[in-house]
Amino acid sequence: MKLSRARLALIIGAAGLLLLVAVLVSPLLLMSMPSFLADGGITVDCEDTAQVEEVSDSAASDIPAEYLELYKEHGKKIGVQWNILAAVGKRETDHGRSTLPGVSSGTNSAGAAGPMQFLISTWGGKARIPASSEFNGYASDGDGDGVADVYNPADAILGAAKMLKRNGAPENVRQALFVYNRAWWYVDQVEEIARQYAKSGVVKVPPQASEDCDDPLVEAAPSDLVAKILQYALAQRGKPYLWGGTGPDSFDCSGVIYAAYKAAGLTIPRTTFTQWPFGVKVLEGEEQPGDLVFFNAGPGTSADSPGHVGLVVSKGKMLEARCRLCGPIKVTSYQARDNRVGFTRPLQNPDVIEQIKKLQNPSL
Repeated sequence: MKLSRARLALIIGAAGLLLLVAVLVSPLLLMSMPSFLADGGITVDCEDTAQVEEVSDSAASDIPAEYLELYKEHGKKIGVQWNILAAVGKRETDHGRSTLPGVSSGTNSAGAAGPMQFLISTWGGKARIPASSEFNGYASDGDGDGVADVYNPADAILGAAKMLKRNGAPENVRQALFVYNRAWWYVDQVEEIARQYAKSGVVKVPPQASEDCDDPLVEAAPSDLVAKILQYALAQRGKPYLWGGTGPDSFDCSGVIYAAYKAAGLTIPRTTFTQWPFGVKVLEGEEQPGDLVFFNAGPGTSADSPGHVGLVVSKGKMLEARCRLCGPIKVTSYQARDNRVGFTRPLQNPDVIEQIKKLQNPSL
């Protein structure tokens, strides 16, 4: 079709006007648009360790005040999004308000009990267990009364937080929720409730899960040697756990630390049990990047023989390869772990000191 000169001039003029408007307006748009639109990715506050998500109006009106405080308290303590915990409580028993069997006493047809609907076998074998007892399960004493009671909201919510953390939260909440109740429709429903409960409308992931926070950790290392250790360790994030693994494709808890020190030119013991007595003990509060933090990890382990270890990457944070079902290697908090037994500094072991001297002066 042949355009007249007048129509062609009109089209060119309109295009020019649109271009002028775009040029004038775009700086304003960039100034006002959210960071995730302006620069292509969500801006991460690497110092935000509280994982605070504001409560939406719907959450405030729907969740009983006692339950809301428990979700927030135990979510923060364990390191799980409170709104995910609250969404599980809503989906399972409407925050304990359901009158169905198994909520306040007994079990339902599937054998689940309490406001967070634990299988009694998963809880610990009995509905009520003295907190001092040894058991395999998620039974917890959330209110300090000395009893882990599956029907007590404080106890049940703390147990649920531990179970979600154990299975991938806060980084991989979908995996954690699937383990909680093995149905993807359940996962979708809980996530939708969690989004409604959050004022932001999303399920936030803590900043330590972001690779954007790796560089500040390396830059803050107390020495170039520690920086090399951290750089290697952080590069392993996202790889799977494998018992006995020392890389390069998978690691166990002590294996990734052993490999990180090796990448910096240092040799330390391979296993958790041998790493614990190797380093010089460090008082809590005096730990620094490059130190190791140890945990009691169940049967066969103790305060004198811990079974799990993480690498301190900054105050309160560690890199760890936790277990096969716990999700990939990640940076997480060690301060919320009540089974922590202590810190050590391998760099102060006499053998390592000699290795460092040789690295600095190969002629020795």
